[in-house]
Amino acid sequence: MSLAAGQRRIFWITWITYAGFYLCRKNLSVVLPLLNRVSGLRSIDLANVVFGYSFFYAVGQFVCGPLSDRIGAKRVVGAGLLLAAGSNLFIGAHAVWIWLLVFACLNGMGQSTGWSGLVKTMAIWFRGGNRGIVMGWWTTNYVLGGFLATAFATWAVVQTWLVPQLGWRRGFLFPALLLLAITAVFLFGAKESPEPADLPPGMQCDPYALQTVRSNWTVLASLLRKPSLWLISASYFFLELCRYALMFWLPLYMVNRLKYSLQASGYLSSLYELIGIAGAVLAGYISDRFIGSRRAPVAAIMLGGFGMVLLSEPDLSRFGLLGTAVAISLAGVFSFGPDTLLSGAGAQDIGEPRAAATASGLVDGIGHLGTIFSPYVVVFVSEHYGWDWLFFILAGAAFLAGATLLPIWNLKPAIYIETQPGAEATEPESCVAYK
Repeated sequence: MSLAAGQRRIFWITWITYAGFYLCRKNLSVVLPLLNRVSGLRSIDLANVVFGYSFFYAVGQFVCGPLSDRIGAKRVVGAGLLLAAGSNLFIGAHAVWIWLLVFACLNGMGQSTGWSGLVKTMAIWFRGGNRGIVMGWWTTNYVLGGFLATAFATWAVVQTWLVPQLGWRRGFLFPALLLLAITAVFLFGAKESPEPADLPPGMQCDPYALQTVRSNWTVLASLLRKPSLWLISASYFFLELCRYALMFWLPLYMVNRLKYSLQASGYLSSLYELIGIAGAVLAGYISDRFIGSRRAPVAAIMLGGFGMVLLSEPDLSRFGLLGTAVAISLAGVFSFGPDTLLSGAGAQDIGEPRAAATASGLVDGIGHLGTIFSPYVVVFVSEHYGWDWLFFILAGAAFLAGATLLPIWNLKPAIYIETQPGAEATEPESCVAYK
């Protein structure tokens, strides 16, 4: 996989940018046990905060995806970065539940701009032939970003030598300041569309490659008629219900159920993202190199493995820290693999450059409707039936997510060339060799 210098630059800028979003996302899960213990907030209060964040994140996907296709991804993503950082700064300034809820909602809206806008940027800069591999590596941004964000937020709240008087508020303040620095890198360094010198010779054959690709209502209507869009979205709904249950509630589960310390639970839960990197990359390589860029078979099989791990978690946790670490690590591998395929390469395959943000926004938006129900499922089941039953229910959701993909088992990306209306197609001399 040979990349031009411009592609490598945009790869890393967008990679760092989306990883940066997690600084102001994963910190909430780390601070939840402290809010529960220090501020006297009940589990249902915390569930409402997570619900508010998740609801506005999901709704924002339906708005920000089409908006990125219409006015440009850089504007939308840049505004979202500023909103996410600003809302976290204000969260750290208030301990009253209603203000936590308000700024969590604003944070969710800001966070919703990132995925669809940056996925569209990647769809413009990279062709579809090796999309699974490129996106497999690129989507390590939210896997590694989630791990680093969790570790950073844990350090921020447990260290006592830097502004110790702020207490749990450090878990919001420090990540927000770091995200503002990343925002500056994105705004001054990212380009929405490439120039000829930014690309390898073959990509100049693609009429989309050297222009700003915008959508219209005809493209949107065509996209909404594709059954594959809705099947992938439905599968993603059940996957995200499980994934966000683990992302937000693993530390609380380990503190309340397994009786681990706050420090141990924070660092141990970060294994979910860290080891999940292997799943994200592995899924992309298997899809592109061995089964002709089909995404559904890889995702469905890994979702089956995810369900088995969730069923085994109560038994593995009896082996102490090691057993819990193994369960969390395997859950990361088997959940982040399908996650990156469905919301990344799969959405790009369906939308292509012109509607990539809309497709990824719809998939991610419908998927994140699952996150709206996730906190209430966690709280209700864990309080009435126990944490072990929660893992059994999540396992059922994982199996259902895999089964939803069976009708599109043989779906492959559509590789096509389309010129703008009224424009004559021209091919550089290098296209002959490329073809």
